[in-house]
Amino acid sequence: MSQYLDFVDYKYKPKPGDLVALYKIEPSKKISFNEAAGRVAAESSNGTWTELTTLKPHIRKIRARAFSKSGDLYKIAYPSDLFELGSMPQIYSALAGNIFGMKAVKNLRLLDINFPDKMIRSFKGPQFGLHGVRKFMKVSKRPLTATVPKPKVGMTTSEHAKVGLDSWLGGIDFLKDDENLTNQSFNKFQARAKLCAKMRDRAESQTGEKKDYFINVTAETNEMLKRAKIAKSFDFKYIMCDIVTTGWAGVQSLREFTQDSKQAIHAHRAMHSTFTRDLKHGVTMLTLAKSARLVGVDNIHIGTVVGKLVSPKDEVLELNKAMKSSLSHIKSVIPTSSGGLHPGIVPDVIELLGSDCLLQLGGGIHGHPKGSKAGAAALRQAIDATLSKESLKEHARSNKELAQALEHFGKQHPV
Repeated sequence: MSQYLDFVDYKYKPKPGDLVALYKIEPSKKISFNEAAGRVAAESSNGTWTELTTLKPHIRKIRARAFSKSGDLYKIAYPSDLFELGSMPQIYSALAGNIFGMKAVKNLRLLDINFPDKMIRSFKGPQFGLHGVRKFMKVSKRPLTATVPKPKVGMTTSEHAKVGLDSWLGGIDFLKDDENLTNQSFNKFQARAKLCAKMRDRAESQTGEKKDYFINVTAETNEMLKRAKIAKSFDFKYIMCDIVTTGWAGVQSLREFTQDSKQAIHAHRAMHSTFTRDLKHGVTMLTLAKSARLVGVDNIHIGTVVGKLVSPKDEVLELNKAMKSSLSHIKSVIPTSSGGLHPGIVPDVIELLGSDCLLQLGGGIHGHPKGSKAGAAALRQAIDATLSKESLKEHARSNKELAQALEHFGKQHPV
């Protein structure tokens, strides 16, 4: 298959307008690394399994080229003409499309994408981002906080809203739906939005703090936009979307809608582990998160290291850095840490991520022996202690909710 080797050129120097993708490639038996890399470059751009009489010079000129290798890591440069600007679905159809099903590769993993400036400028990015959200929530320094009512599905609307009220009164900034709560018969979307708005207003009046809600609008695209409009009608500044199950097209449509409605987007990553967890095959969470930032989410889950979900330390730190790094006109995204957190391990997370993050606790609040309000207060107390460089044990002497949380949860790292 010598035509594939035309897509390998170690003398090629990427142009400023090229997109550069980093792949980890494991060839199948009897396939050389060079041929495997050439196949990846060819099949993701304008090559195929046989020589073509239709491959004219102007077409060959914009072919992708594997130009750098280090062991099983290959960098492939793609001229920008291969892509539709501002279309994440089309970009992924190329970089993460048919190449993952080729017989010639045993395993293939898309590790990273470096987007050229022209492509970056074709996306909106977050409307608010870290600093914008801090501004409208009036929280300047400490980590932002959120909670998912637990059990995450099954509660009636009134039960859900009561947990929200208790959590807000205890000090939580954001109520949050979990990934599989949308518009079920026991907790309909519009009724939930209406009642939670009433609870939010009561909590704001009693606490003097801003409160909001990551309400899950995930659905078929037209229905999703209707739900975002409903959330807006109740003056919620946020909506939540399961970005993987929704797909890039739906997420981009939602981002376009929120430009006018002035709503921020909380990105839940449910389903990501189906392709991010295998270290040999699939797409990394870094690649997904960088792409989501361009499309324009304001928060995204990045893992905890110390919680119940698989989230390697190196990956979490890399994601935390990538979401806050300088990138043309693109605002920073708020890294969200969630999954098995409780007040006893808050210092561990803040040490890893810093204070520019969002801490989301579900069971770590609602599993508090004195209830959700006390659990929320314990979280805020744990944050205060950590930021003031006081041990949780010392701070708990004058904060009973934290003391109760430490007695109940200890400092265990859930499995």
